[in-house]
Amino acid sequence: MSQTLTIMHWGRLSDRIGRRPVLIAGLIGILVVSVLFGFTKSFAMAVVVRMATGVFAGNGAVMKSAMAEIADDTNRSRMMALLPLTWNVGTMVGSGIGGVFSNPATQFPGLFGNFKLFIYFPYLLPCLMGSTVAAFGLLVGLFNFKETLIKPTQPTHEEAVSEQPAVAGSSTEGTPLLAQSAAVSAAPVKQSSMKSLMTPLVTRVMITNAIMCFAYNMCDQLYPIFAATDPRDGGLGLDPRSIGLSLGIEGIVVVYLQLVVYPRLERKFGVLYCYRRGLSFAIPYLVCMPFLSIIAAHLQTSASSFSMTYEYIGMWVILMSLMTMRITSNVMAYTSINMMITNMAPTRADLGFMNGTQQLAMSVMRIFAPAISGILWSWSIKHSLPFPFNSHFVWMLSATLVSIVLWQSYFIPDSVNKFAADQPKPIASTDESED
Repeated sequence: MSQTLTIMHWGRLSDRIGRRPVLIAGLIGILVVSVLFGFTKSFAMAVVVRMATGVFAGNGAVMKSAMAEIADDTNRSRMMALLPLTWNVGTMVGSGIGGVFSNPATQFPGLFGNFKLFIYFPYLLPCLMGSTVAAFGLLVGLFNFKETLIKPTQPTHEEAVSEQPAVAGSSTEGTPLLAQSAAVSAAPVKQSSMKSLMTPLVTRVMITNAIMCFAYNMCDQLYPIFAATDPRDGGLGLDPRSIGLSLGIEGIVVVYLQLVVYPRLERKFGVLYCYRRGLSFAIPYLVCMPFLSIIAAHLQTSASSFSMTYEYIGMWVILMSLMTMRITSNVMAYTSINMMITNMAPTRADLGFMNGTQQLAMSVMRIFAPAISGILWSWSIKHSLPFPFNSHFVWMLSATLVSIVLWQSYFIPDSVNKFAADQPKPIASTDESED
């Protein structure tokens, strides 16, 4: 919630003072609150610290703007693909560190059994380890990260005089041929108003982005619950280790998709094509996933149960195929929507607002989607209702929402494939201005 309330402020602030100071401020804040969270001893304190974490994490959209400014048309797809990759890797590694190194005095008595600090604060060690990542990022930001938002400087008096457009018939060999274009490029770039930025096209893309995020988050949060639920109630009946294995294999696939597959597809077909294909992969995954409970229920009632039978191996092959479709859809859809929002910013000075607005919409959806998904899942398995209102309901609802987004994507023009901030802007002719 606190991240949702601060995203727009970080974005607009970065448009005014630059990306570097905003990112450094966020890293300092994350470093401090990460350590503080390890010292929490009450639920109230934990909530306060987590709210502070959300405030400083609200500048995540600023990184999208910085990446877009660093990149060009030859490498923008690869660089933008790094953002969700780092998120996925960080989520996997961070979750592992939190689980392995929490309560170290009990889990590793030989190493930490005599440290009273870790006995009294059992979750301090993983928080300290996480804070070292923020500290490393802070050092890189301070000493090796240059400002990406380039603000034009005012020309000197001599430069202004030399760059005046030549009068007809008075040009000489010393008259600059590109004087007018140089003067135009030196003009300060002003931030556009919110009304001018939220065009019908931008509004359409933002709405489809929010609906897509809502649908994806509902099923992403539902999957571990669905996988652990008894097959008689419409789940898979997997143990925590098997659930972690299925997610771990998915994490390996995402690296190849982000670094190799997506950049090649985007360069060949464009970002809009990749967006549509990503949505297309999600629909069969969402529709077919709940049907796996039929195989799981058969295995549960058979004599072999969950031993290594052909049925069990077949269930896992289907499960991992669907999970591969899921991560392929996530990579292509989320990376594409990030690039589309970035490409639609009319100037570089508006990148912070555009990415902040997108991040705001996604954060709002991430607040409500898990809760609604859990409520609908509990309701659907408690009532003996026919298909699709049984255990398939959340999956079918998500598939319907994604289908709507896919249909709407065909009304988005191909202009979103180009980075608008680098495109030449039309300049009114002298005759028109005189009229």
